[in-house]
Amino acid sequence: MVSIPSYPHWKHPPRDINLKLKRVDYVEGAEMYGLLKPLLFKLDPETLHDLVLKIGKRAGRIKWVKSALRKAYDFEHEALRINVFGKEFRNPLGLAAGFDKNGELIDLLPCLGFGFAEIGSVTAKPCEGNPRPRIFRLVEDEALINRMGLNNYGADVVAEKLSERRFDIPLGINIAKTHDPTIVAKRAIEDFLYSFERLYPLGDFTVLNISCPNTREGKTFEDKEALDELLEGLSEPRKRFGKKKPVLVKISPDLSYEALDGILEVCKEHGIEGYVISNTTTERCNLKTDEEKVRKIGYGGLSGRPLKDRATELIKYVYSQRDDETIIGVGGIFSAEDAYEKITAGSSLVEVFTGLIYRGPGVVREINKNLVRMLEREGFSNVEEAVGYRSEKK
Repeated sequence: MVSIPSYPHWKHPPRDINLKLKRVDYVEGAEMYGLLKPLLFKLDPETLHDLVLKIGKRAGRIKWVKSALRKAYDFEHEALRINVFGKEFRNPLGLAAGFDKNGELIDLLPCLGFGFAEIGSVTAKPCEGNPRPRIFRLVEDEALINRMGLNNYGADVVAEKLSERRFDIPLGINIAKTHDPTIVAKRAIEDFLYSFERLYPLGDFTVLNISCPNTREGKTFEDKEALDELLEGLSEPRKRFGKKKPVLVKISPDLSYEALDGILEVCKEHGIEGYVISNTTTERCNLKTDEEKVRKIGYGGLSGRPLKDRATELIKYVYSQRDDETIIGVGGIFSAEDAYEKITAGSSLVEVFTGLIYRGPGVVREINKNLVRMLEREGFSNVEEAVGYRSEKK
């Protein structure tokens, strides 16, 4: 078992993953986005995001547009194919939860080169979320702070949208407790169970968001005993549905290793198949952005480059403790080098969010393309061989 010291504030985690790989510059689609970005970033972040969702939803319905996007952004290679959960993923790069909360873009995402997608978080009740503004760019840090407040259409509407649909890529559905501080204890478990029952049969895997730093509630089921009760409640519907689909738990980067060990223990007892590492952070460590500006923004979850190293260290740690559980790595992925770092630390799959916003849709093709080059350079015939290469198994 690898020994990881405790870092109360994890300002300077150990860097024992030294890839010594040349960073590859972004070209093609990224160049076009680079020209447009100064204009796009003049828009409020959420206004721009809503515009992207609106255009993307329409584009996903038009065959010739999808065909053109495939030619511009898609990239396929045998070395990228990986079998996870008994299902083949055409590449390990997915869209992280939070970008497409209600499944508006699932017809479009394969055309942009994604190997899978995770929608949500979806909650039992529809929610408008927190008051605007609630997304903030930290451009100097290539980061975002968001306190969206779990805005989504609710489990019933999302289930109706997904019902009887076929997807070109595997789909994960991220569910969370409804953003309502009055829903606690037994009611909180019932709330989670409602979303699970409605959505579990519809996706290829389900992710339990047990912490959400963009709500004022912050933590929900990160306590070991509370998580045990939640997972016990989920066991009956999982059995009832018969066809067993993977359930993963999303891990907060702000947990102590002691608390993380407790979560891992409970998850293993209940047969959880994997982990998404990691969620956004409430920490504001080593930022380049002016401290006063960050203070004025206030609470919310930080994502992007500042989260990269912490997420990778957690992946290494969990990989060293795991049995057969799958890890999906997310946090600060902007390049093939970043993706490769998380894969060799122990992630079978990786996800992007903030990197997509700062680099544009061309980043998906560039990551996949250059990931193949890195695998060849390191002597791997496929991405599956590289998983956990730089981490110690127990």
